[in-house]
Amino acid sequence: MKLFRFASGGGPRLGLEDERGARHDLTAASPEAFASVASWLALPDPLGAVRDARARAHVEAHPLPPDVPLLAPIDGQEVWAAGVTYERSRAARKEESAGGGDFYDRVYEAERPELFFKATPRLVVGPGAPVRIRRDSSWNVPEPELSLVVSAAGRIVGYTAGNDVSSRSIEGDNPLYLPQAKVYDGCCALGPAIVLADEPGLNLRALSIDLAIRRRGEAVFTGKTSTASMRRSPEELVAYLTRELSFPAGVVLMTGTGIVPPDSFTLEPDDLVEITIHGVGTLANPVSPR
Repeated sequence: MKLFRFASGGGPRLGLEDERGARHDLTAASPEAFASVASWLALPDPLGAVRDARARAHVEAHPLPPDVPLLAPIDGQEVWAAGVTYERSRAARKEESAGGGDFYDRVYEAERPELFFKATPRLVVGPGAPVRIRRDSSWNVPEPELSLVVSAAGRIVGYTAGNDVSSRSIEGDNPLYLPQAKVYDGCCALGPAIVLADEPGLNLRALSIDLAIRRRGEAVFTGKTSTASMRRSPEELVAYLTRELSFPAGVVLMTGTGIVPPDSFTLEPDDLVEITIHGVGTLANPVSPR
């Protein structure tokens, strides 16, 4: 099952997509528990609450059309990210960095992972909405990432696709410029929905991830990776993030990228970025024309 956030005349609401692909208004079925993503993630047992709502047949009484407009599946959550969790990411960041290459070797091998703040909800766009590239950057890339949806209690309760749009030219100038390379208006996309963590048959350590970038209808870059190539487990990353930091509204943690376009490639306005995580969904976003 998938939980999604959608636009309605009365404001954003939560919906549930069942195993048959039918969509239902979860907020209407259980207003208190599912008034928002934040209220759901604050529950003692978010997954159990979805199962209970489904079992009581309240959900089926509130059908939605299949083309309901989807929003980014967050509202009050911060977005954090993990870096250098794939060998390909370590290699790319060594290549882009001016004189700081061994720095990324040490991060990759260290016991403690690299974790950094990525975005507030205001900076995040949903499926179909445009992401942005920085006007003061000459080298910009998408970073397709499995993203973990974490409850207020620090439990992984779902997964979604994420695009950690980044300026490689700014970060390459100096690793201390990472916040400027990563955090700006329209720097992140999430969606299209949250696949619930108790979904049967979903192996987090063997998910295929595809990236396709299209320019004027033609593919200008494609790439593939798998979460099997991640050095660290999702549970380890969440444990470090929540060790001394609480998230009363829950949090989204992006787990790093294993697909990096070549140095000669940079995103251009009006490109279309398509990220597919098999078993999770496809997130497609155009690049803003600026």
